[in-house]
Amino acid sequence: MTTIFLPFPAHAATMIDIRDHGAKGDGKALDSPAINAAIAAAAARPQGGTVTVPAGRYRCYSIRLRSRVTIVLAKGAVIEAATGTGYDLPENNGDQLYQDFGHSHWHNSLICGEDVEDVAITGPGLIHGIGLTRDGPGARWKAQTGERPLSMRQMSAAEIAKLEPDAARMNGLGNKAIALKNGRNIRLSGFSMLKCGHFAILATGTRGLHIHDLSIDTDRDGIDLDCVRDTVVERCRVNTPNDDAIIIKSSFALGSAIAAENVVVRHCAVSGYDLGTMLDGTRRTTQLLAPDRDRPTGRIKLGTESNGGYRRIRIEDCTFHHCRGLALEMVDGGVMDDVVVRRLTMRDVTTAPLFLRIGDRRRGPAGTGLGAISNIRIEQIVATGIDHRFAATIAGLPDRPVEDVVLRDIRLTYAGGGTAADAARRPQELASAYPEPSMFGVTPAWGLWVRHARGLHVEGLALATATPDQRPPFRMEDTIDVTVTDTPLWRG
Repeated sequence: MTTIFLPFPAHAATMIDIRDHGAKGDGKALDSPAINAAIAAAAARPQGGTVTVPAGRYRCYSIRLRSRVTIVLAKGAVIEAATGTGYDLPENNGDQLYQDFGHSHWHNSLICGEDVEDVAITGPGLIHGIGLTRDGPGARWKAQTGERPLSMRQMSAAEIAKLEPDAARMNGLGNKAIALKNGRNIRLSGFSMLKCGHFAILATGTRGLHIHDLSIDTDRDGIDLDCVRDTVVERCRVNTPNDDAIIIKSSFALGSAIAAENVVVRHCAVSGYDLGTMLDGTRRTTQLLAPDRDRPTGRIKLGTESNGGYRRIRIEDCTFHHCRGLALEMVDGGVMDDVVVRRLTMRDVTTAPLFLRIGDRRRGPAGTGLGAISNIRIEQIVATGIDHRFAATIAGLPDRPVEDVVLRDIRLTYAGGGTAADAARRPQELASAYPEPSMFGVTPAWGLWVRHARGLHVEGLALATATPDQRPPFRMEDTIDVTVTDTPLWRG
């Protein structure tokens, strides 16, 4: 017998089985009306209630969360996103020029909660987003231009505006598995998620959010935390070969610049294995490229939409397998301050193990200024099997250096193989480009490349290559107040 500990015990006084409201769970009937009726019945009780989803396959369009309701997915219960156009319509939010369509709408989802409090989804069941759309304005950009697939994150505001009227084609379609807007005191725990469209979880403006013990294996983004506060993500496995696994943003989606602050990500595993092979245990690595034409994605990232900035972020005790490394990016204004990253283990790193970047894209309203990165501490990192082309990189701008960064007790082992021609490269600034480690091409150093930085302290950095590399291990350009200690290959 399995015991399920509910995060909101008060809800246990009222237990409502969705079958009592007509759910069939046969994989054929449309069960979202019955589930929504059960949720409404639980919410009508003074202390709320618990909605139980027994074993079975439940085809659903939009499920609407309500305050003071816990949903328990039993072992063998599958909430399946139905194919078709029965999902709630996306909100009419006016022009959305500073972040893509998916970040700007929540209702067009399999499960949505707006302004809800004391809500939980828990239990060992599965959310299968098979019916969620993978189409979008980015895909239509390729059809119109003939260029390689792009996310809207790589388009200018003018380019997005040209495609935004076509977003009407999203009416009735769902592109997210779970979407939360402005919620309070929300728990997601214990279940698995498979093939969940553009977002497995999008949480915007939420406070008191706790996500733990989830297993997510999905097409695009895994867990998106946008403008959140007082949030913890822990003990989650997130596999996303085509996009970011766990990403913290501070976009303009709520109509103003709101910081992401007091966020902890700990004891999580992110990866870029072939889609579906984390959940089935095979962990295959046959996919060579993500849609952006770099190697598989995965990873934990801060950025790209960063209008509101970041404060007090902690990333601790996480593993990265067959995916890109840690990325901290500020290209749309905002300030990143007080970020601590420690005890990360990375294996088979598909681009740079560490990437800190200030850019000048400024996708935001008039008056958006340059972003800033300062007061960053990264320590106790071990990374092996790193793509030889991309050193750990810290890249600011000539008039906006990255400031006050500590790198301590870090061991990086690269594949090796760089040439003398690589060592002679002088990458362009590319201030307005979308930030990725590959944006500069092969870096002129194989271990650590720093350009436009002030107040950098390196202590205990051990670098190695599996095969010889003709580039130097370090290259520092336009750096002020740099101290390096206990670092064997450093020559000053």
